[in-house]
Amino acid sequence: MNYGIVLKVLGNLLFLESALMMPSLLIALGLGEPDLMAFVITVAFTMTAGIVMSRIQVKKQKMKVREGLSIVTLGWVVFSVFGALPFVLSGSLNFVDAFFEVVSGFTTTGATVVTDIEILPKGLLFWRSLTHWIGGMGILIFTVAFMPTLGSGTFHLFKAESPGPTADKIAPRMKDTAIILYTTYIVITLIEIILLKLGGMSLYESALHTFGTVGTGGFSTRNASIGAFNSTYIHLVIAFFMMFSGVNFSLYYKAFKGKWHEIFQNEELRLYLGIILMSTLAITLNLRFSVYDSTWTALRDSFFQVNSIITTTGYATANFDLWPDFSKSILFLLMFTGASAGSTGGGIKIIRILFLFKLIRREISKIYHPRAMIPIRIGGKALSGDINVSIASFFALYIVAFVGGTVLISLEGHGLVSAASAVAATIGNIGPGFDFVGPTQTYANFSDPSKLLLSFLMLIGRLELYTVIALIVPGQLRERVFQS
Repeated sequence: MNYGIVLKVLGNLLFLESALMMPSLLIALGLGEPDLMAFVITVAFTMTAGIVMSRIQVKKQKMKVREGLSIVTLGWVVFSVFGALPFVLSGSLNFVDAFFEVVSGFTTTGATVVTDIEILPKGLLFWRSLTHWIGGMGILIFTVAFMPTLGSGTFHLFKAESPGPTADKIAPRMKDTAIILYTTYIVITLIEIILLKLGGMSLYESALHTFGTVGTGGFSTRNASIGAFNSTYIHLVIAFFMMFSGVNFSLYYKAFKGKWHEIFQNEELRLYLGIILMSTLAITLNLRFSVYDSTWTALRDSFFQVNSIITTTGYATANFDLWPDFSKSILFLLMFTGASAGSTGGGIKIIRILFLFKLIRREISKIYHPRAMIPIRIGGKALSGDINVSIASFFALYIVAFVGGTVLISLEGHGLVSAASAVAATIGNIGPGFDFVGPTQTYANFSDPSKLLLSFLMLIGRLELYTVIALIVPGQLRERVFQS
């Protein structure tokens, strides 16, 4: 493996991270917050490490699959380790808790170990929420867009970081694709900040809650999450923008190009919106006749919570852990579906759920026509055998990771519901779950080993399992995975 190019790119990432910490440092400086020196030391240390590593001389600039996977996996870990330093140096959290919190931020999970969010200094709160926005579109995609000095092979980075079974370029050049995606991301961010500001939020809180919405992360500045804002307008703005952020971002570029026919015919989008509609209606009816006296309130809260869970954002306007079992069952299932491929959301992804439905339908058809060759088509295109196998094996691997994680977490004795929902909420990058990790609870009471395990689950969930696991499998199997 070309270790030089790996270290050089990691150095570029650290230099970039030090620059991304500057707004938090300036906020701490301007408001006289006690976290100022923590950011000064962290920025100086991170920038120095980045400069030293980025100046490593590399003989071969070409980046192959193995280097791409190594950079993506190590990039997220290194970014999280250095990103945790402000929390540690300010005395707010110990290292394990800080690492968990920052991994949760960068992976847009939104699970927290902070029991009283509102006492954190404003610089730390800003950095905590900004990690969502940075991680939402992807750390390496950001780097490809704004630091195009990585040499050839950047598509391997894009492919390893992109959520979904396939990674397609919007433009011929990788850099142009990244810029188009980030331009869309920034425009959506600015629009939501303006709308939340018009709804009565301060500019500071508008920005932070937008970072959590567009990045589908879910970190709030309030202990009661979005429920602290007693405003139907704010609830609906965030609910709709969560839904928008769960759409494949390439569709927004098609809308800009006027390709509306392709958008309306997109099967993944139609299934995504259909699941939101049916889930919202089912939960609304269940809540109306068991919890709420008002149909409108039931509809508002169910629409918000369905979007929050399916997009893996994790915001809450109500304690859904107290809802009827029927409603909680729907939300639990939505933890696994996730949002669209090519969005900032986590989970299995709607495109894979669509594939599963079509696979079941094909197998039923083959009972009556056993010799028929029936391809699985999505968007009018027949999927190749390699993609079919990849998606099917992803489901198997996801189930293995979920079951294995649940068994290990249950060793702490928190109960099956708590363990299962904690694992589902972290591997799906959702944040809150049920019972011990419900929307009014935190992950603070887990042991350090469990927090590190859940951090690992957040990472493999964000990187779609294969990227991380391909690096840790032994010997011959690793060589087969890396061949390309």
